[in-house]
Amino acid sequence: MRVIGTSIKDCYVLQWDKFNDRRGYFQVPFNQDIFNEVTDLDFNIVQENESYSKKNVIRGLHFQKPPYEQAKLVRCTYGEVTDVIVDIRKESPTYGRVVTVKLNGGDCKSVFVPRGCAHGFSTQTKAIFNYKVDNIYNKESEGGIIYNDPDLNIDWGVNKKPKISEKDLELPFFKDLDIY
Repeated sequence: MRVIGTSIKDCYVLQWDKFNDRRGYFQVPFNQDIFNEVTDLDFNIVQENESYSKKNVIRGLHFQKPPYEQAKLVRCTYGEVTDVIVDIRKESPTYGRVVTVKLNGGDCKSVFVPRGCAHGFSTQTKAIFNYKVDNIYNKESEGGIIYNDPDLNIDWGVNKKPKISEKDLELPFFKDLDIY
């Protein structure tokens, strides 16, 4: 497993090896001990989530407010997505920075999203998306940012009429957040 830094503090792309033979393949998408040693973080998975989305869907940008913040390890297991991370930690040297990463079901790649970052993704095809998180979900701690915030200028890679939940369409702008 290779751990590659991004332009957001403590946000990483993980690249792992796939071993093919005549029977199929074998891979180890994540090793917690290696990841924590390389990054000097303490990421411990407590829950795994999975979503299926149709083509041209945007989910996000979501986060959990303190004390229920979640770090996430995300990957696309089927299809193709654009993963989006926004640093919303005011004390962070990368506050306000946006990172996008293309993920697909066959690329042996995942993204680590640190606590204090908003996260979302869009689908370029039908897709299955997997999340491993280090804290339990708490409905009262939900937060988010509107997907089309002009200050963030995110290229989601979808057409002009994406499928978005009603709840996500009512999220505030980044400049209006006051949580950290």
